[in-house]
Amino acid sequence: MFKNLKSTITELAYTAVNMAEETLDSATGKEKKIAAIEYIVSMLPLVSPFKSIIAVVLSKFMDEAIEKAVTYMNSIKNLEA
Repeated sequence: MFKNLKSTITELAYTAVNMAEETLDSATGKEKKIAAIEYIVSMLPLVSPFKSIIAVVLSKFMDEAIEKAVTYMNSIKNLEA
């Protein structure tokens, strides 16, 4: 079960980071990260009570997935500049 969720979280992280960057352009990194986490949790294919549990259980994994997505997006920006 967690393997599929981790895969889903990893995929959602890229969309979440992009969405947070576009909608919260001038916000701090912390605010963007919170928005990205909220987006990921809201998009998980689970019923609501399980979403909050999974958010706690996999919080470190979500943080790592978001950081990887941020690093990837920053590398793309650097290539375009």
